[in-house]
Amino acid sequence: MKSLLGYCGLILALLLSVSEQTKNKREIPVLQAPETDCTHIKTRSSHAPSGVYLIQPVGASSPFQVYCEMRSDGGWTVFQKRSGETVSFNKDWAAYKSGFGDLTQDHWLGLENVFSLTKDYSKRWTMRVDLWDHEGGSAFAEYSDFRLGNEATAYTLSVGIYSGNAGDAIRGAYPGIDQNGYGFSTIDRDNDGCSPCIFGDIAVAQCTFSEGGGWWYSKCGSASLNGEWHPFGNHIGWASGLHWHTWKPPAPYSFKASRMMIKSM
Repeated sequence: MKSLLGYCGLILALLLSVSEQTKNKREIPVLQAPETDCTHIKTRSSHAPSGVYLIQPVGASSPFQVYCEMRSDGGWTVFQKRSGETVSFNKDWAAYKSGFGDLTQDHWLGLENVFSLTKDYSKRWTMRVDLWDHEGGSAFAEYSDFRLGNEATAYTLSVGIYSGNAGDAIRGAYPGIDQNGYGFSTIDRDNDGCSPCIFGDIAVAQCTFSEGGGWWYSKCGSASLNGEWHPFGNHIGWASGLHWHTWKPPAPYSFKASRMMIKSM
């Protein structure tokens, strides 16, 4: 009898030990690697809401946060948002490289972060530009095969085929001002195509001096969404502003809001 009781006690002790080990295993958190982009998140979880997520693109040295706009046509990584004058976009090269602003509000994600996304050549990228005017209207432009070069190329802009109803302002409202293939310019880093550019009787040596903010200026171009924000009633006729001249010509019209975002294909 004592032998039987001892055997039962041994079995009970073993069961308790296994149960405790199983319990401890459940308590160990499983650390998952960040997703590569917002499109990947949307694909894996179709009901994922719009918001801030942690991602780590292929080849990126460390993860970073982005705002994902989850739409029926996929998950979009927002890299520019303007809706007012709270955040100044009149920044230098270092700021545009690393990013600034609040991801849930007005912000610029950072050229280096956008480059780290698009340098993955296993994916093709679509860029979408959303525009809102002061009268309640909206328009958009989409470009296939969006990509940025690295910092050594001044984050050169590359876009493919245009579609939408806002017009192809990147290639220009008139010949000779195509911004495709140009590097990014800021107030302290000039990579535009003016040396100088002549507009009537005005000579412009650097587009950021007149247009403001930072952009892929050519000569100087008809697209520029990082200039000074202008309120309603003071939004027409300014050289600097949120411009997309193929939608609201001919006088320079500064939009109420803009958003730029990309998704992988």
